Amino acid sequence: MVLPLTHPLSDGRTTHSSLVRAYSGQRPERLPVWFMRQAGRSLPEYKAARGGTAMLDACLTPELASEITLQPVRRHGVDAAIFFSDIVVPLRLAGVDVEIKPGVGPVMGAAIRTADDVARLRELTLTPADLEPVSQGVALTVEALGSTPLIGFAGAPFTLAAYLVEGGPSRDHLAARTLMHADPETWRALTEWAADVTGAFLRAQVLAGASAAQLFDSWAGSLSLGDYTQHVAPASTRALSQVKDLDVRTVHFGTGTGELLAAMRDVGADVVGVDYRIPLDEASRRLGGHTPIQGNIDPALLAAPWPVLEAHARDVVARGASAPGHVVNLGHGVPPTTDPDVLTRLVGLIHSL
Repeated sequence: MVLPLTHPLSDGRTTHSSLVRAYSGQRPERLPVWFMRQAGRSLPEYKAARGGTAMLDACLTPELASEITLQPVRRHGVDAAIFFSDIVVPLRLAGVDVEIKPGVGPVMGAAIRTADDVARLRELTLTPADLEPVSQGVALTVEALGSTPLIGFAGAPFTLAAYLVEGGPSRDHLAARTLMHADPETWRALTEWAADVTGAFLRAQVLAGASAAQLFDSWAGSLSLGDYTQHVAPASTRALSQVKDLDVRTVHFGTGTGELLAAMRDVGADVVGVDYRIPLDEASRRLGGHTPIQGNIDPALLAAPWPVLEAHARDVVARGASAPGHVVNLGHGVPPTTDPDVLTRLVGLIHSL
């Protein structure tokens, strides 16, 4: 399928942006930078805009989601926006009973742990009408961004499945990993359903105007390479396949996934995000030196004295030079206590290198 003629990659608005070029394995004149979880969290304007609105309600209110997405671009001068959302939004849209509880995270109305549970879950579908609030929010954002690209965002099937099986956040994902081995057919059915739902969510964002797409696997670092390739990679491939015909660059990121980098690329990603636990030159070596990378400033250093952060950022940029393309980012998300002025100063530093 060809992207709509009004899409920013079709009409040329973002085609030659530093982000899209770096994701394509090029070295633009200015090193691109954006931050995961840059939309909101640490910004006072975010807190003012959200007010008392519940997280999932904010994600599904097009005007509000668009405003929050745009705020860090205005303030920091980053080279991309990432759509303000949450990995469980497609679950909510499909009819799953899920809430995000402050200080806890996503919590399910009931855990999904048996073949019958999964069979009932698979009766839930995600239609274009269900996705309309997301499409509207993306379209509003893209119109305001002009030549700055928007990145679409979705959770990877394993992380969604882990939340469903555990019933909420978990440290070790024991229930999910147990189901994976104890009943592989039920696990496969669950992850395939999650892949279809999150893939449709990602596709809707791209068709509405996103110039790239990121699949975020929060919990993949809890897996061995063998478990990942056998029980998780097929579903991630299935999710990313929903945007493959749209010719947009895809990024795959997970935390604690230094041993999985090549496998995460091989599910169909063009770019691999690297967390703060592994140096970028080593990550690039593990990827064969031919894959664009994204990362990996340590979020903890955002609160360190500026000379410490500056030295670290310069080191990250120097190590990233080993890859064919590099988009500077954090090795995880922006902590909510971060001073926004530090992020703005960091963007200026990256652009000067």
